[in-house]
Amino acid sequence: MKIDEALSLFAGYQHSQNRSVLTVAAYQTDLVQFFRFAAFELGQEFETLTPDLIDVYIVRGFLGVLAEYGLTRKSMARKLAALRSFFKFLCRKEILQINPVQRVASPKLGRKLPNFLYLDQVERLLRAPECSDLLGARDQVIIELLYGSGLRVSELVGLDRENLDLEIGLIRVLGKGSKERVVPITNHAIQAIERYLGMRKDPFNILLLNYQGTRLSARSVRRILDKLVAGISLEQHVNPHMLRHSFATHMLDGGADLRSVQELLGHTKLSSTQIYTHLTRERLKKVYAQAHPRAKETHRPQVE
Repeated sequence: MKIDEALSLFAGYQHSQNRSVLTVAAYQTDLVQFFRFAAFELGQEFETLTPDLIDVYIVRGFLGVLAEYGLTRKSMARKLAALRSFFKFLCRKEILQINPVQRVASPKLGRKLPNFLYLDQVERLLRAPECSDLLGARDQVIIELLYGSGLRVSELVGLDRENLDLEIGLIRVLGKGSKERVVPITNHAIQAIERYLGMRKDPFNILLLNYQGTRLSARSVRRILDKLVAGISLEQHVNPHMLRHSFATHMLDGGADLRSVQELLGHTKLSSTQIYTHLTRERLKKVYAQAHPRAKETHRPQVE
């Protein structure tokens, strides 16, 4: 089986597993990059390459070249994950007998804690939109839902009116992998949505519209957020995902249990949510070091 046939078969499998179009495209891009490298290493044309020609040394050589070009460990791990999935699929289909990636170790990743906003910063941002006009009222809805419900920006812009149940305060969200979940919305968000929809004179089912009357894009949400942040002179850059991080952090700070936050965020694995416990611990350690008189000592007492 030629590489292009194998790639097409793998893409079809991913679609059957409800992988998003963006995820499938990203995997294909990483795989094509690898196989072009492999074809060059083997002195073959890409079109004539077959999966059985790949061995562990080619995979390791590929990662080595990526490292030389300064690719981050996170990006290298993502590309290796694409290779793992692809070759595991071929072995399961008995197209290959040996998985060349099986003995390749993943790059060790340093755990980067997510950035978040403190409560007073969020409150300033929530007061930033000018709600007297239609676009300002819409921007208020954006902030309220990103922070108040911890939505991903893709989930936010995908909302339709039919996804809302304002009477009981719940919204139905389509998350990663086309998985649906139901999340609560705050009274502030309900009021903001009712104000915004009350100003609209159109029949469209889409919740968030741009000035042209079509669905707002994720890129537009980022630009709106940049404008609001600039208006209140907030010192740090804020992106939509930072409001999701802030939602999770403030929930845990307020006493929410990890499983509940996991469900609200739509995380498949609990480990994805556990990073916020590390965040709150680091913040508590910092507060402790700054506030407690015994923690302020610069030198450890010597034991004689």
